[in-house]
Order: sequence, then C-alpha cells, then structure tokens
Amino acid sequence: MDKIAVLIPCYNEEKTIKKVIEDFKRELPEATIYVYDNNSKDKTVEIAKEAGAIVKFETRQGKGNVIRTMFREIDARAYIMVDGDDTYPAENAREMIDCVLQENADMVIGDRLSSTYFTENKRRFHGFGNVLTRVLINTIYKSDIRDVMTGYRAFSYKFVKTFPVMSKGFELENEMTIHALDKNMKIKNVIIEYRDRPERERIKIKYDFGWF
Repeated sequence: MDKIAVLIPCYNEEKTIKKVIEDFKRELPEATIYVYDNNSKDKTVEIAKEAGAIVKFETRQGKGNVIRTMFREIDARAYIMVDGDDTYPAENAREMIDCVLQENADMVIGDRLSSTYFTENKRRFHGFGNVLTRVLINTIYKSDIRDVMTGYRAFSYKFVKTFPVMSKGFELENEMTIHALDKNMKIKNVIIEYRDRPERERIKIKYDFGWF
C-alpha cells in the first residue's frame, strides 16, 4: 500500500503533464504518482513516463470511468486527485494530505471559488453553475461545501473504497460531494489559487454536470 497516491486522469495533456508531475514530486516526494491515460492522441503517455509517473490506461472515455478504475486498482493511506492541465497548484497538496493523515478527514476540497476562480476562469456559465449547485447541495444537506465541482481533492482510504462511482464524466465531482455528505463523512475545505486552462484546451473530454 502506498502512503500517498497522486491520481492524474489524462486526455491530451502533452503540454502540461510534465510540469504537473514534477510539481507534485517536489511537494510530495514520498508519493507515488499515477497517470491514467484516457485515449490520448498526443504524446501524453510518453511524456508522463519520462517524467517518472506510473502510467496505466482506461479505454472507456470519460473522467468518471478513469476515476472508477483508479479507485479500484490503487491502495493508499491517502489520495490526491488532480487534473493534468496544470490548473491546480501542487503547493496546496501537503496541507490537503495532512488533513487526511493527521486530522482524519475523508474528503478535502480544493476550494477555488474563495480565491481566483472568478477572475481566472474564462468559460461562461461555469462559475454560475457551480454556485447554483453549491447552494442547492448546502441547503439540502445543511452543509458548508465551498466548491462542489472542483477537480482537486484529497481522500481517505475509506472514502475511495466505499465510493460507488456511477457517473461517466465530469459530473463525478458532484457525486463525490453528495456521497460524502450523505454518508456523514468528515469534509474539510482548503482554499487554493486556481489557474485557467491554457488557451489551446478550452474543449477537453466531453461531459455534462448532470441534473439533480
């Protein structure tokens, strides 16, 4: 069992994946870094291997499918899930992991909305949808979740092995949030500084956020 596993689902991230891997190796040198490629058509796989990640594959398209396989195959005391497009800062990883290992949190949310998300994000309606969904979830569960759609999270072993991944795409993050609340798991929020995606990748894996 790994002490810390960094989980990076990837689709066509050749321009950023090396930096993401190197950043997390610097911040979490004891971690094992896994890149699961989701049918990339560029050099993501080759670059990830050269950067020192363990590279595996999921051929069913969609982030939910990738995370389902990762959660099933990888055993660790604590996990970090992060995108391969360099939008999330590795500098917050230690604080997030410590919440799991030292404070017994089951899910740690990398909160973009309390910092730079609304100035950095250039995709119309994404911020609005996040805020609306957050209000609905917090009202229903009487919770204080700050960012329900963030792709930057830390997890305990208990969360990973009890979470039944149902979604295929990026509605996954909402599903994670609801699962943790519904099962009364311990949740922490950590404020992070979000960076927008490079201009070349405005359209990535096709997804929808799902209806509640």
